[in-house]
Amino acid sequence: MTNNRSQSQKTPVINLFNRQRKIKLDTGFLREFLEELSGRLNLESGFSLALVSDRKIREMNRKFAGKDYPTDVLSFPCLVEKVTVPEYLGDIAVSVERAEAQAAKSLEHELKVLALHGVLHLLGYDHESDEGEMSIREERLRKEFNL
Repeated sequence: MTNNRSQSQKTPVINLFNRQRKIKLDTGFLREFLEELSGRLNLESGFSLALVSDRKIREMNRKFAGKDYPTDVLSFPCLVEKVTVPEYLGDIAVSVERAEAQAAKSLEHELKVLALHGVLHLLGYDHESDEGEMSIREERLRKEFNL
């Protein structure tokens, strides 16, 4: 995958945390994917992705979305106002247990799909209100990354 980042553009910091212990996981593949995705999207701002348990994501879903069940991915954009290039895009939480349960191909594949979905939300896409714009962008990126 080629990196479209210009020479003067800074490389954003991507934080990746494995905060769950139920499923043993080497996160190197996910870090590599996030860096490739960041380059492909020409991101100038960093973000964090935390791999969490069903219990934790259920707690977060209840607290922040008012839904009392575990979900696969939650995104928390940091856009306070419309800013051209924010310092920090936001945070993503992914349930590794949900990813494993719904994985059609592999856990690694599903985690990449969920990470992509979360990053698009950080960029302001919203599949619940954008008349398909997010779905189209996500599908194109999935094809580019063979997801």
